[in-house]
Amino acid sequence: MSHSSTLLHFLRHVSFPPDRHLLPSALKSCPARPLARALHAAAAVSGLAEDPFVASSLLHTYLRLGAPGDARSVFDRMPEKSVVGWSALIAGYSARGDAEAAWGLLEQMRSAGVEPNVITWNGLVSGLNQSGRALDAVTALARMHREGFLPDATGVSCALSAVGDVKELSVGEQVHGYVVKAGCRLDACVVTALIDMYGKCGRADEISRVFHESSHMDVTSCNALVAGLSRNAQVSEALLLFREFVSRGVELNVVSWTLIVACCVQNGKDLEAVDLFRKMQSEGIEPNAVTIPCVLPAFANVAALMHGRAAHCFSLRQGFIHDVYVGSALVDMYAKCGKVRDARTIFDAMPSKNVVSWNAMIGGYAMHGEAANAVHLFRLMQNLKQKPDLVTFTCVLGACGQAGLTEDGRRYFHEMQQRHGISPRMEHYACMVTVLGRAGKLDEAYDLINEMPFEPDGCIWGSLLGSCRVYGNVLLAEVAAEKLFELEPENAGNYVLLSNIYASKKMWDGVNRVRDEMKNMGLKKEKGCSWIEIKNKVHTLLAGDNSHPMMTAITEKLNQLAIEMSRLGFAPSTDFVLHDVEEQEKDNILAVHSEKLAVALGLISTSPGTPLRVIKNLRICGDCHEAMKFISCFEGREISVRDTNRFHHFKDGKCSCGDYW
Repeated sequence: MSHSSTLLHFLRHVSFPPDRHLLPSALKSCPARPLARALHAAAAVSGLAEDPFVASSLLHTYLRLGAPGDARSVFDRMPEKSVVGWSALIAGYSARGDAEAAWGLLEQMRSAGVEPNVITWNGLVSGLNQSGRALDAVTALARMHREGFLPDATGVSCALSAVGDVKELSVGEQVHGYVVKAGCRLDACVVTALIDMYGKCGRADEISRVFHESSHMDVTSCNALVAGLSRNAQVSEALLLFREFVSRGVELNVVSWTLIVACCVQNGKDLEAVDLFRKMQSEGIEPNAVTIPCVLPAFANVAALMHGRAAHCFSLRQGFIHDVYVGSALVDMYAKCGKVRDARTIFDAMPSKNVVSWNAMIGGYAMHGEAANAVHLFRLMQNLKQKPDLVTFTCVLGACGQAGLTEDGRRYFHEMQQRHGISPRMEHYACMVTVLGRAGKLDEAYDLINEMPFEPDGCIWGSLLGSCRVYGNVLLAEVAAEKLFELEPENAGNYVLLSNIYASKKMWDGVNRVRDEMKNMGLKKEKGCSWIEIKNKVHTLLAGDNSHPMMTAITEKLNQLAIEMSRLGFAPSTDFVLHDVEEQEKDNILAVHSEKLAVALGLISTSPGTPLRVIKNLRICGDCHEAMKFISCFEGREISVRDTNRFHHFKDGKCSCGDYW
């Protein structure tokens, strides 16, 4: 029998009447509406329903339990309607998002000769903000100020939250000025609210200034700081301040740690996120169902499969595995770590799926070049009446582009518009340029770009330039490159790609011209960086960097492989080296590409036959691609390399991409 039914049963059998002290006490702890109504009936029978103390308790109880209609009935029967009763009723309707009713009550209050006070206005502003009516809350704040009422610390905190939600920076600065004049700028709640407001309004400088002026260090201000700085991509400052909180012994909670982990992941600090997640656990803070989907992308981005599996096992033990967001994040993690079969197992076991779940699995198949599976899953999704969204079609079109399914790509592009009413966005046109480019239809891809209803961005021209590299179309490559130089003048990768196209055609004048342009602009090719997980530790390898403690052994292994390649007739592909240098020097440049370093480390650190998984921050070059095919055959290893474009699975001297990427 529930607590409520027990009390109802008790009320039916009590032999003494309730009094004006017993009823308010019972109402204060009342957990549900049926019991509140039973207590109300008992009060009516005993004649206590009109007692001011009892009536006020009934009013507040009904509002607390989300029954404004019952609260209004009690209020209408109250012989004396005080400012407290009016304020409670106004706050209750505001909290339900019924702004019209709340404003109407305020007018009725004044018509009845009762003037609102600060508590009335605070309740109105706070309630509207809590119910998601931020603009109405800001309007209420402005009217409150016009009528001469000065909000206290509680009202200021609620008002600042609403100001942040509607991004009214000028209003927020005025409230900040009032806070300073009123002398409540050191109040903990006000400090947190100011940090939150400036974060939402994109003023990272003010976030730090408010914090340093107050020097208030508790878990609430930490959470507001991290959230605000993260929202404004100030990850270094967030990390610095978070570590200061930790070093000073501030008792942080799971929300604090989840926020800093998410901040790192969202701002490209994946290794830091992994370290913080481990530190969190060593501090005795147990992750929850929000933490797990926040940290899993970090494991995916650096191929930390063992960490991802540990998070999976933890989710199973804690019962998080049935959470749709945890399940979707696990699908994405396994796919990005090269385990697309494990991803599908998780996907199939999910008790409920949303569009994010379907997108993660379809995108996983696309990343691995398994277009047939991606298309099949997309059809299944439609058969099960799950409505696809913009991301779904990006994944499906991407899969078609990876596998050269030109006609399927065309069909889905038109189906997206005609059947689902989704207007294609930039990413969909970029996918279609790739679909057409994969088939060698470069002129058709160029025509599509010219027919777009909006100006193409760097992704569009980048897709065309990539296809020009594959097919050696210098004329279109120059057109695409010039557009990219205008749109992304600081992106050295575009210059390098054009140079590679010139180099593949032995057009050294073009190579030199691009090199000079890069030099004049102060641009340098982004350094290649690869990650490989060995024995539960993620190793980072940088092209041309000798700092890894095992670099001597890595170099020896690469030299051994080079000797075997030469002996067996393998010739390095030097078409994609930036400069016209001697062949031997080209070989040396290629030998230190980061993915080769990572694979060599994997070969000397694991037992024979162990599969290797590498992730790279750039697209794999032609020479490394050929080398990986050779190594997979010579060493008898399965090697997976995930570059910025897709997964390359090397086995027995062949690659899953069919030598197109």
